[in-house]
Amino acid sequence: MSQISAAMVKELRERTGQGMMECKKALVAAEGDIEKAIDDMRASGAIKAAKKAGNIAAEGAIAAKVADDKKSAVIIEINSQTDFLALQDDFKGFVAASLDKAFEAGYTDAAPLIADQESAREALVAKTGENVNIRRLTRVEGDVVGAYLHGHRIGVVVTLKGGDEELARDIAMHVAASNPQFLDPSQVSEDAIAKEKEIFLQLNAEKIAGKPENIVENMVKGRINKFLAEGSLVEQAFIKDPDVKVGELAKKAGAEILSFVRYEVGEGIERAEVDFAAEVAAQLAASKQ
Repeated sequence: MSQISAAMVKELRERTGQGMMECKKALVAAEGDIEKAIDDMRASGAIKAAKKAGNIAAEGAIAAKVADDKKSAVIIEINSQTDFLALQDDFKGFVAASLDKAFEAGYTDAAPLIADQESAREALVAKTGENVNIRRLTRVEGDVVGAYLHGHRIGVVVTLKGGDEELARDIAMHVAASNPQFLDPSQVSEDAIAKEKEIFLQLNAEKIAGKPENIVENMVKGRINKFLAEGSLVEQAFIKDPDVKVGELAKKAGAEILSFVRYEVGEGIERAEVDFAAEVAAQLAASKQ
């Protein structure tokens, strides 16, 4: 019998909208064959139809909650198959209830929240006909914590040493808009810098051909400095005042930025490309049979 991994259970759960235990049982019975597990579940009436890769839940909403004392916060992502569902009251209610539960329970990752909300999630899936998944959760704590939500698709929480909630929220707004990859240049690994150098040399091979080594080194140094400035939060120009860097903004307020967490709906989820013309043609052909 094939070993049933957590990744297999997760994939089956995403494709069927069923609970973790039901998915594990189906995989055990199908000896690890996901497609057979789906067919068996359909045959038993457990699911109405198999959700193909193109229907994987990659839409949804980001939500965040900050404690009254501004010293902790929770941010979560919950996915749906369509943005339409993400805007409906049933889904919004599930997101709000999940966020409150995670906040009150002090959860630091999504696993216990997924377990707690499984019955409510299954009920929502049954009612809406769409797959819904609690994807991720982060809890942050600090001297000062602020959050910013850009609609329901982007959310950021920022922790500061010193400063106040308004400053933290302004910086969170900047993070939402600029999407920095790291807090400051010291967080960038040597491997990342070496990769950026390699890319620069490849893209500019003709331009640097025949130039003295010291000239090439200065060109590379300039590119790396630009790379660090563009990707580093503290080095970026503040969106509300481009003449001031974000790090300088915090320093002027007697604060230091300790961390940030930025969630964007569906980032990192593989979305299958849909051939709409072929899909429409298939539906027309089926209607004529």
